[in-house]
Amino acid sequence: MSANAAAVKLIVGLGNPGAKYADTRHNAGFWLLERLAADTGTDLRPERKFHGVVGRWRRPGEGDVHLLCPMTYMNHSGRAVAALAKFHRIEPAAILVVHDEIDLPTGALRLKFAGGHGGHNGLRDIIAAIGSRDFGRLRLGVGHPGSSDQVVSYVLHAPGRTERTAIDEAITEGLRVMPALAAGEWETAQRALHTRPGTDTQKRDDDHGI
Repeated sequence: MSANAAAVKLIVGLGNPGAKYADTRHNAGFWLLERLAADTGTDLRPERKFHGVVGRWRRPGEGDVHLLCPMTYMNHSGRAVAALAKFHRIEPAAILVVHDEIDLPTGALRLKFAGGHGGHNGLRDIIAAIGSRDFGRLRLGVGHPGSSDQVVSYVLHAPGRTERTAIDEAITEGLRVMPALAAGEWETAQRALHTRPGTDTQKRDDDHGI
């Protein structure tokens, strides 16, 4: 884990707004953020100036963490992230973006700091908007359809029941390391996640462009 990683001050869950997309694989980031808000008693409310639904995870005696679900659609996620980060003076190194990852098996979970967008348009737009690749990513595996020309349809459809259970279990594991990430304990969190069964799959370099 990079020495530049910082205590997380902003957690962003990626997805698309609206009932049409609520249960689709592409909204896995929303699912985790909503679970985190529920578990921590954090109210999520629309905030126009931040182009999304936001909340503040109160951590008495420790630093608070902002939560954000952009309501801009996936391809414009950076607008919301940049607005909130600028307003609260949050550096890229203190941002964690939670997103679906087709290059990991369904239910796999990986934590990384910095890097490219891997063809994920949400990450692509965030990198462009904040002018940096140096932020954290929590990648929720949703599996791959097997053919690049099927990717868009695949991520914009709901997973099957068994798949959804696997993703929900991965989200539960991800939630367990959020306090460590909020405290800046990246290596502790990474070790905890990467010893889970099914997470030792190398990311492919194909550009899925969604």
